[in-house]
Amino acid sequence: MSWILSLVAPEGRLDRARLASLVHVGGLGAPDWLAPAEACDLPIAPDADPRATLAAARAALAGQDVDVNLVELAKRRKRLLVADMESTLIRNEMLDELAEMMGIGPQVAAVTARAMNGEIDFKQSLRARVGLLAGRPAALLDAAAGRIVAMPGAATLIATMRGAGAFTAIVSGGFTVFSRRVREGLAADHDEANEILIDGTLLAGAVREPILDAAGKAEALRRLARTHGLGLDETIATGDGANDLDMLGLAGFGVAFRAKPRVAAAARMSVAHGDLTALLFLQGYRRSEFAEPAPANAVFTRP
Repeated sequence: MSWILSLVAPEGRLDRARLASLVHVGGLGAPDWLAPAEACDLPIAPDADPRATLAAARAALAGQDVDVNLVELAKRRKRLLVADMESTLIRNEMLDELAEMMGIGPQVAAVTARAMNGEIDFKQSLRARVGLLAGRPAALLDAAAGRIVAMPGAATLIATMRGAGAFTAIVSGGFTVFSRRVREGLAADHDEANEILIDGTLLAGAVREPILDAAGKAEALRRLARTHGLGLDETIATGDGANDLDMLGLAGFGVAFRAKPRVAAAARMSVAHGDLTALLFLQGYRRSEFAEPAPANAVFTRP
């Protein structure tokens, strides 16, 4: 089994001084640069302990804006991407956006934060938050959709993986009214999420059951892999919240992206400093191989 350390930093920040911090970490070979001053692979010697090497490298680079991950080289380029939507593919938490427009932002945001950090049950928190919206105009959904902003690197991640023949899916604990727009805006292959119920022209204050939660996300990953004839080791999943942990644990590469502390600590891979193109570097793509996304359209804003 062959392993490398993947180092990724914001563009231009992975300089020789940062690499020099690893001089006392044993078992590392010369860097293979995937993008100058941004991403490189460091081969790990066959007789070295990969996990001990990872721990030593992370300790040496602690406090610096470098994401350090351990990557197995077998089946490195994945053929299925399953991504969370809110605070992952987009910057927003859409329930929080709706609540802010209705003047109840702090109440809803506090519950959202506790749910995403795993402090309270996701289903319970979703029902409670949606219940606060009852009787409000359903037109607010379209208004909130106008606030959607893509996460940096999201469009490039989707375009590059699709261009290499991978299937790309959005699986969200949010709402289909938003996940459809994000799928269209990023030109992803598939989306699934929860359905917020509408009574005439008003929000009903409820979500169609069953609610897509952590178990549902994990099952979606399994189902999509089966549908496309893939093993779980050929998949990559990413998300930021506690309800993503099950699918991150199943995927070949499970990547916590700018995640809540509990999630980052539990996931095998974590990206805190790079943008979503870090998921391409983890798979061994060079920046010269990145696909150019389709021009942004009016579905939502790209940074």
